[in-house]
Amino acid sequence: MTESAAPKTYAAEVPSKNLPAMAYADIPEPNSLRKVLGPSVIMAALSIGSGEYLLWPYITTQVGLVLLWAAIVGVSLQFFLNMEIERWTLATGETAIAGFARLWKPWGAVMAIAAFVTIVWPGWATSGATVLGFLFGLSTSGATWVAVVALLAIGVTLTASPVVYKTVEKIETVKVLAVFFFLIVVMVAGISARAWGDVPQIVTGFGTGLGTIPGGLDAALVLGAIAFAGAGGIGNLAQSNWIRDKGFGMGAHIPRIVSPVTGQDVALAATGKMVRQDEANLSRFWRWWRVANIEQGVSFWFVTALSIFVFSMLAYSTVFLKDLPAEGNLKFIQGMGAAVSEIVGGWFGIMFLVIGGVSLLLTALANVDYVSRVIADVLKTIYLTGNKRWTESRLYFAFVWAMVIIGVVILLVGFSQPLALLVVSSSTSGLVMVVYSVLLIQLNRKALPAQLKVRGLRLGIMIVAVLFYGYFSVRLAISYGGMLFS
Repeated sequence: MTESAAPKTYAAEVPSKNLPAMAYADIPEPNSLRKVLGPSVIMAALSIGSGEYLLWPYITTQVGLVLLWAAIVGVSLQFFLNMEIERWTLATGETAIAGFARLWKPWGAVMAIAAFVTIVWPGWATSGATVLGFLFGLSTSGATWVAVVALLAIGVTLTASPVVYKTVEKIETVKVLAVFFFLIVVMVAGISARAWGDVPQIVTGFGTGLGTIPGGLDAALVLGAIAFAGAGGIGNLAQSNWIRDKGFGMGAHIPRIVSPVTGQDVALAATGKMVRQDEANLSRFWRWWRVANIEQGVSFWFVTALSIFVFSMLAYSTVFLKDLPAEGNLKFIQGMGAAVSEIVGGWFGIMFLVIGGVSLLLTALANVDYVSRVIADVLKTIYLTGNKRWTESRLYFAFVWAMVIIGVVILLVGFSQPLALLVVSSSTSGLVMVVYSVLLIQLNRKALPAQLKVRGLRLGIMIVAVLFYGYFSVRLAISYGGMLFS
């Protein structure tokens, strides 16, 4: 049965006034794993940033391997969280945030504002430039100018891309492959036999840190790293946007974001269509679900967990309990680079800094992309549905350049990221994760047909995720609150 032969609409059990009701449509045949690889690669690239490269290795140098269990648990919970985000998009073609707006319209604005506020500060570009500056002997001002050029290059790269998703996927795939190659080198040349022998501490240390933070570490540092292992924050919700542009499931019915310079723009809102509820379409949906789970497991969970494990094992092998400068900041990376150069070899130290610096710069690109996607989708789908001038693509590029220009201004006037802003950003990200975990349960229980609802084990794991991120977010907020008001 074709869509034209079945004009009836799908009325979800949510307020119908927020977004138009969905028409039923056929879901396309699922693609092979090789053809769907990409969205979770971008998610992994987004994850391999400051936490995997910086925070967890630093924590490991201070307390050993006993806290790594929490990082693995966090990444594993994010796998299930991401798949519930994908469930809605596979079934409807809409992003999860558009789904939240079906529950309550202001959720779209809340998520868009949270994305912008937490990422607009150019921390990743500055960090990447600073790490590369260690290698090339750049001054602080020199690293600042590298960061400025990097931000402008990000804007130009995204603007010149005929189909933006394809460009982001290619760039971030190269990053992930380079990091993966480096991880193999680390496992062969950088991890000591003693460190391999101590791996069981990860299991025996389970539960460490739930009460007292070990080793005298700053509680905010540890709890932030635990709560946000993986992508974290609004970054997880961008999985909807990426699989939609890749053409997963019902996302094949939604126009992709294209360059206003080189692409063919389409002035349509990304309101979804519900997969038709017949045997053939449901069979295709569940085959999409299977390949999407494999893509997420291979590309995101495995790569992210491996990067946390290997970078932490490298730190444990080379600088465990050694006196390195500057708790958790980039001076620690400089000190660790010097240490691994001395212990393993100068070539290894160079690779360590290059991989870290370039990785952080490309994380900045993924950040600009996903924040702009989230905001453009919210504005076009919820607030500018009938506006033919402001297409989703035009909105996307407006916010790309807004983020680039604001970032450049922040750098040129000499601002760093003040503690109070970082506190607000981290607390907001943690709170938002708790909120949208609850919303995902509600959305995928209440607004999907009975055959597609989240249930059983996955529903139980989502409840665990709410409790896990809620607990650590409260601990993090209490810790930061003590710092601010002491």
